[in-house]
Amino acid sequence: MTTKELARIVINALEDLKAVDIKTLDVKRLTSITDMMIIACGKSDRQVKALADKTIETVNKKHIKPLGVEGKLQGDWVLIDFGDIIVHIMRPATREYYQLEKLWSVVPRQTSSSL
Repeated sequence: MTTKELARIVINALEDLKAVDIKTLDVKRLTSITDMMIIACGKSDRQVKALADKTIETVNKKHIKPLGVEGKLQGDWVLIDFGDIIVHIMRPATREYYQLEKLWSVVPRQTSSSL
């Protein structure tokens, strides 16, 4: 399965449970840990947990298991690592505080070795 196909499955799962403000970030030029990040909001800790469960369940149906899941018990910010895609599901206040979109949109500076 391609990264784009996996991203579409994740986004559909998030949309099914009414996730808010879903964004995708192509970060493959910025880091070697993943190719894409998907960031979405749930309106409450309960919805954040439900969105995480639905995403994991939907992707599992395609025989893909997450490499790791963090934060599901608290429900403030859940990170799901699918390898090529990392999914961040957050409450709006948490998303505003950490500003991941701003952090991961930084263009890397050229070093003298890359000139």
